[in-house]
Amino acid sequence: MSHSDPTPHQPDTSDAGSSMPVAPQYRAEPVAAAASVERPSSVTRAVQLMYVGAALSVVGIIVAWTTRSELREQVAAMTPSLDADGVESAVTISLMFATVIGVIGVGLWLWMAAANGAGKSWARVVATVLGGLGVLSAVFSLMSGTGITIASQLLSLVLAVAILVLLWRPASSAYFQARSARQV
Repeated sequence: MSHSDPTPHQPDTSDAGSSMPVAPQYRAEPVAAAASVERPSSVTRAVQLMYVGAALSVVGIIVAWTTRSELREQVAAMTPSLDADGVESAVTISLMFATVIGVIGVGLWLWMAAANGAGKSWARVVATVLGGLGVLSAVFSLMSGTGITIASQLLSLVLAVAILVLLWRPASSAYFQARSARQV
């Protein structure tokens, strides 16, 4: 071994006349690139269903606004003490609230689709928590809903369960584990 090519255990002694010790130098060796991890179809399907969830959130906003007259009738029937202006204010507040929640829902669906598609383990956990909350919400809504609300909640329930099953399949788990190992 020459002085210009020291090993990690052998300090460079080319400057032997110096009173300062010279730190050992390390040779940079090429690092093998990690093989790319292919996303399994179960994760791809879950991501696609998350996009469907985002679309359904948009549809939910549209349906809320198009059923304004029915909402007005419900508010008037539930609170007979409100005058026409009070009913209209309650309806507007309800629709604005539904719109904000719907837009947040769209954002969450898209965020979870991107993060889970990329194999982020934390995203699978977050999607599981959100999915569990969605299942609970759907079950409670089914108890008190009517017509289109029940159909919408049944669809949401099936969607959430399907996504959770797909995200936790063995091939999905292997994908998330492999992606996490590459990111460390």
